[in-house]
Amino acid sequence: MRDIQGESSADRFKIPDPLIRRLRTARHIAVLTGAGTSAESGVPTFRDAQTGLWAQYSPEELATPEAFRRNPRLVWEWYQWRRERVSQARPNRGHLALARMESLAPEFTLITQNVDGLHQEAGSKRVLELHGNIRRTKCFTENTIVDSWPATSEIPPRCPRCGGLLRPDVVWFGESLQVEILNAAETAARSCEVFLSVGTSSVVYPAAALPHSALAGGATVIEINPTPTTLAAEASYSFPAASGEFLPALLLTVWEEEI
Repeated sequence: MRDIQGESSADRFKIPDPLIRRLRTARHIAVLTGAGTSAESGVPTFRDAQTGLWAQYSPEELATPEAFRRNPRLVWEWYQWRRERVSQARPNRGHLALARMESLAPEFTLITQNVDGLHQEAGSKRVLELHGNIRRTKCFTENTIVDSWPATSEIPPRCPRCGGLLRPDVVWFGESLQVEILNAAETAARSCEVFLSVGTSSVVYPAAALPHSALAGGATVIEINPTPTTLAAEASYSFPAASGEFLPALLLTVWEEEI
């Protein structure tokens, strides 16, 4: 893609030849995405979502099991409002570029901290969702996914199987990440040859440890973030850029593919 001055996005980012060769020959590429990736699609970050009616609450007051036990209706309605915001968003060119990379790399692992499902909407098939998915619902009592339930005026609705309250399938403060997903992410980080950290602050653990696991395993680690984070000092390459601009340029430069 060329801008109005005729310079291609690939030219503008000056992607080094050694990195191009590394990506072309890599057998396994792993990617970690954070809130910045979705923010480019208009999805508010976790704290930016506190506007309007919800400005009087901090996320810590709403995103905990204790908050749900105390006032399940309030928590459900906050997440319903957030679901509506997410439903209006569409994948951006960064999401689309990652979905295309998955089809080009011999092995590709996409790990995300985001809960909006935009990677799947863009066409990514194998996504490890560290923090769950706001579009899914589960039973608070049985911790099982619930796809549908009878129409009701009760807020939140109840599990059709056990009668327990329903909640969003996301990881709240004070809850552990799903062990199988975290283990798969750590395995991918340790075994990949190239690791991309995209649009993440690199401060939320355990996700923030994954690039360091990749470095320890000998991987080339690339940070892509408009504002470099603490990871930049250790990363093999750091590009101060938005993912929706840089990833399509990377796709074009390395694999000669456009989206």
